[in-house]
Amino acid sequence: MTIREMTVQSGPEFRVNSYALVSYLAGPLGGFLNELRRELDPDSDGMSHLTILPPRTLPRGSGEVWDTLKVRLRSFEPFDVELGNVEVFPQTRVIYLSVGTGFRELVHMHEKLNCGSASFVEPFEYHPHVTLAQDLDGQSFDRALALCGERWDQFTHSRCHAIDRLTFVQNTLDDCWTDLAALDLASHVVR
Repeated sequence: MTIREMTVQSGPEFRVNSYALVSYLAGPLGGFLNELRRELDPDSDGMSHLTILPPRTLPRGSGEVWDTLKVRLRSFEPFDVELGNVEVFPQTRVIYLSVGTGFRELVHMHEKLNCGSASFVEPFEYHPHVTLAQDLDGQSFDRALALCGERWDQFTHSRCHAIDRLTFVQNTLDDCWTDLAALDLASHVVR
């Protein structure tokens, strides 16, 4: 496997000690989910993604953690996930898309990466998903849940996403995530 890395340039001002590892959804699927998220929250400018390592504070510098993650990621080949149904986490009332195919692979990746300098005791058990909406009150929640189900039923493109590129991100004081670095997982197999 070869790993290609890209460092994203952005200013360090207003960054906080909160990091995550994500796979951004691309193509028609990513575009559709980005639009749906903006429809639910017009102020949302975040890109739809699958989270591999949920937000965490890190005791060491992000560069050292990123270097460790790159080494651990060498053992992973790209794989596909397929998004399932619109569901809700009852405890937090987060509306999300479930993951069918690829669920076990994401859990395995999380287990292998959530250790050493990247280790963090997470408030909830890791459950791969794509967040659609969160922090909604009663009526807004009910409307959002109905809208998500309706829009997702109307989506006619592939619901599959390749986990072949991961992005290490950092949060800011205004709760905007900044890309720090990205990594492509690549196979030796010629296709």
